[in-house]
Amino acid sequence: MSGRQEEARTMSVLDGAVIAVAGAAGAAGRATLLRLAEAGATVVASDADPARLAEAVDAARYAHGGATVIGDTVDLLDLDAAREWATRTEKEFGRIDGLVHLVGGWRGSKSFAETDLADWDFLEKLLIRTVQHTTLAFEDGLRRSDRGRYLLISAAGASKPTAGNAAYAASKAAAEAWTLALADAFRKAGGEEGPRAAAAILVVKALVHDAMRAERPNAKFAGFTDVKELAEAIAGVWERPAGEVNGNRLWLTEKP
Repeated sequence: MSGRQEEARTMSVLDGAVIAVAGAAGAAGRATLLRLAEAGATVVASDADPARLAEAVDAARYAHGGATVIGDTVDLLDLDAAREWATRTEKEFGRIDGLVHLVGGWRGSKSFAETDLADWDFLEKLLIRTVQHTTLAFEDGLRRSDRGRYLLISAAGASKPTAGNAAYAASKAAAEAWTLALADAFRKAGGEEGPRAAAAILVVKALVHDAMRAERPNAKFAGFTDVKELAEAIAGVWERPAGEVNGNRLWLTEKP
């Protein structure tokens, strides 16, 4: 690392911050762990897949020697488990400055009439219930932080649903609404001085990573956001004042 790079990292607003990342074992999670560790944050990652989580945590540790990156298998469909994760993290590190919600999944159909409501049951748990539990678990700690941020990764389809994506788009829209309610809580807690913490939504069309490009070398992935760009945008939210991002959708793709 050059002297200039070291100076930039040292001056990062994320130095010493404690950031939890939910759904950290996928490609977006791996990129996010790497970027946050590079910025000097202590990163506490969770995922339902312990083996893939361990690989992601090890990769971030290896890339940034000395960085504190730990993995914690948490059932985010259990509110008590989510609250225990938040309490344990704050007790161990003394603070909690962020929760990045990357839990994702997709199910759809060829047409609206062919929608299977079992898809809704699946997505309601994965995309809504996990957001409810992490917001309720981490709200108090984030509100007390001088740089608390809750970040939901959402999809452009929530604003313009297509016929075959009814369950997915509705789930994403509900998760966005819940996150905006958290933002209003932060706004009210800040009073006349404005919010100290922020809840924001990063909106993508879809995500792409190197393995996808290798599998489909002729695909253009138009409008897709690379997971490294997403990770950069996530880290960048901490560079902006809470009042500027709280309650906002931050678009990483063209608005529909």
